[in-house]
Amino acid sequence: MAATAGEGDKPAKTTTSPYRDALERLFVLEPLDAWAPTFSHLSRLSSSPKHHLVDPALAARLLGVDAGALLRGEGNQIMTRDGTLLGSLFESLTTLIVRVCAQAAEARVLHFRSWRGEHELDLIVERGDHRVLGLEVKLSGHVDDRDVRHLVWLRDQLGDDFLGGAVLTSGAHAYCRPDGIAVIPLGLLGP
Repeated sequence: MAATAGEGDKPAKTTTSPYRDALERLFVLEPLDAWAPTFSHLSRLSSSPKHHLVDPALAARLLGVDAGALLRGEGNQIMTRDGTLLGSLFESLTTLIVRVCAQAAEARVLHFRSWRGEHELDLIVERGDHRVLGLEVKLSGHVDDRDVRHLVWLRDQLGDDFLGGAVLTSGAHAYCRPDGIAVIPLGLLGP
């Protein structure tokens, strides 16, 4: 989430870095490193980490929004990088759950973004053999071609090193799309 309080000007990195570092030491924020594939021809990738809340429920509580307020869209005056406050909290929760599952499988969780932002995936789960699972997070039960375009692109780039792709949703039904991308409700994940 941006620290702009709804204003257009962002604080300088020299201002925000000490706060971010302190929140990491307090285990409130956890960095999600960028995926830098070593056995791939992919290049010109972003190397900046994303930061997720360790406990999205704590963030909601500190912001003074409960479940009803989030579902009504209250709290959206709090600026987020990508969409609504509920969407940001859902992505942080999803990242937390995927990290727990990946840890049980001795895999690591990263994010992917090309240098200019042409391609981006919310989560990459990388096994020890460098083969990956690509994941998108979507606060909706409806998934269309636009939601899977980066997963399909990465599958085409990696070939056999791409284990599969899925969109993790807030929906109620799991299914596999004709293009082979799975759609999985977050509530079905577990170690």
